[in-house]
Amino acid sequence: MIVSASYRTDIPAFYAEWFLRRLEEGFALVRNPYSGQLYRVDLRPHRVTGFVFWTRNFGPLLEHLDRLRAFGRPFVVQFTITNYPRAIEPAVIPAEKAAAQMQRLAREVHPLCPVWRYDPVLFTSLTPAGFHVENFRRLAGMLEGATDEAVISFAQIYAKSRRNLDAAARRQGFSWEDPPREAKLELAGRLAGAAAEHGMRLTVCSQPEYLAGGAGEARCVDARRLAQISGEPLEALQKGNRPGCACHESRDIGDYDTCPHGCLYCYAVRHRRVALARYRAHDPASPSLLPLEQEAARPLPLLDG
Repeated sequence: MIVSASYRTDIPAFYAEWFLRRLEEGFALVRNPYSGQLYRVDLRPHRVTGFVFWTRNFGPLLEHLDRLRAFGRPFVVQFTITNYPRAIEPAVIPAEKAAAQMQRLAREVHPLCPVWRYDPVLFTSLTPAGFHVENFRRLAGMLEGATDEAVISFAQIYAKSRRNLDAAARRQGFSWEDPPREAKLELAGRLAGAAAEHGMRLTVCSQPEYLAGGAGEARCVDARRLAQISGEPLEALQKGNRPGCACHESRDIGDYDTCPHGCLYCYAVRHRRVALARYRAHDPASPSLLPLEQEAARPLPLLDG
């Protein structure tokens, strides 16, 4: 079982202590985001194939690399660095600090451990196409030698994303748009060329209709990459999370509406105030990321892959 930690929230940035305690105790309780049912996910080493971390700040776990190595399973870090204006990303760490963390992961863990995500690509009056080309090129220069892959996707404007973008646009005085396919294809081609200039291949996450300039499909949960890091063959089913997703099967141990970063385009958070309240209520000693209700004391099904 590959464990995803987590595309629903930023566990390394905000819940590192909880994650490390879960490894020590060998399980986590995870809430189904649709039914609310709690499941017990087995995190003992012999049940885990590897980990995929999703983060904008791996710093809290960087100080515990010895504990991650001692667990004995490979891990990949899907590291988002976009360097957007504060009006869009109010609370992420500076790009230079994030790039330094990626460089350290490549040196101290494995050259294939960090994967750069320039994701999502959001078109606003603050971040038009020309901004993305120059911004991406600058970041790629900072990350040269730290990764072999740059992942992009174009922002999917869900209802909650639209609401948050509209409110911020009125408040901050900018505009946003979802441009036609042709504009996205042109930009993808230019970013593919910039990535190649810095020793990276560009891949596109869950949007094969935007493959351009030699870009390939992203496999963010990738058993092959984990196998290369571990030096051992690993088997996993290809089972994407949504149409167009090429990922291998995984179990996510995060919860929605728990990331306080406040990025306007985020699909995983309805309101930042909700995420902040949940973050403040979080107990690192709890088996669940969110507080447990009393009714959760009943026997739980095992979800171990």
